[in-house]
Amino acid sequence: MCPKHKKNHSLWGRPLACQYAESPDSASLVSQRAFGRRPELSGRRPNPRTRPARHASRTNPYSRARSSAFALLSTSWPLALNRFAFWFCALLALTSVTHLPADGSPASATQPVPSTDSNSRLAHEQLLAKARQGGIDVFFVGDSITRRWGATDARYRPLLENWKTNFFGWNVANFGWGADRVENILWRLQNGELDGVNPKVIVVLAGINNVGAEPGDAQKVDDISRGIAAILETCRAKAPQAAIILTAIFPRNDNLAAIPTINQINRNLEHLADGKRVRYLNINDKLADSNGLYFPGMVNPDKLHPALKAYQVWADALKPIFTEILGPPAKTDHAPPPTGDPSAKKGAGG
Repeated sequence: MCPKHKKNHSLWGRPLACQYAESPDSASLVSQRAFGRRPELSGRRPNPRTRPARHASRTNPYSRARSSAFALLSTSWPLALNRFAFWFCALLALTSVTHLPADGSPASATQPVPSTDSNSRLAHEQLLAKARQGGIDVFFVGDSITRRWGATDARYRPLLENWKTNFFGWNVANFGWGADRVENILWRLQNGELDGVNPKVIVVLAGINNVGAEPGDAQKVDDISRGIAAILETCRAKAPQAAIILTAIFPRNDNLAAIPTINQINRNLEHLADGKRVRYLNINDKLADSNGLYFPGMVNPDKLHPALKAYQVWADALKPIFTEILGPPAKTDHAPPPTGDPSAKKGAGG
């Protein structure tokens, strides 16, 4: 039961603000009953014989152990079984969350994981330095699709010129990084890249690398959706005054079989928006047809990364929102200068 809206919600059928909200009193009561710390709530009367043992346990660890054993033996068998079931389920949940597959890939998009290659570590340091410079009103975060738009790499120079043409005067900074999965973006946001930035607008595009080129099942869809929801929660915690523009995952044409997976994730993402603090932006119908096939000139030969024409479509959708929130662009710009691939090796970074 949602305490705010007085009705039951499904995970993807309620606003983001309700998704992880629970009554603190209810949560406290559940934990107290689970650990047996409020016997008066369950109808049991405190056993006065256990009080000296509990008092003694404050200074004597051996007394603490004896009192715990005595308390367990003195409870009813149903309560003991309930406690056993509680701890067994907790242990089972913990192992399922922390388990890593044999290939080393993260178990869940909701768990922050750093990219471990040296170039990504250098890029993270570079982005931390950019964040410390300040002067950022619009904060873009994402993977290589975001990064290429505002990067100084020579091969992306036309995209950077497009970036400047569309966004100069709004103090926009790009914090995208190539090959990042949702969990990598989540880790970067939780490890300094948004600290102290205080942007007025955050633009999020993430998830295409988690989707991959193969269709996914319901579990995969749900995991990616929850991971992106975790990114939004982190953005709200780090920049509580910012408006968040959640961009729908773009199509990928290297395998059209992945399109239904992308569409289902995007339907879930739409439910995370409230139209004010979190706005959902889906431009896919301007990039591709109803089957997810890109229109001519919209995608690179890799059939994954957008072409310049597609970036302009994205910019045309963003600029009215920027104007509404920030006003028209100024004649000067105070954002940190764009950055590029920190590695000397060409092609690294994505």
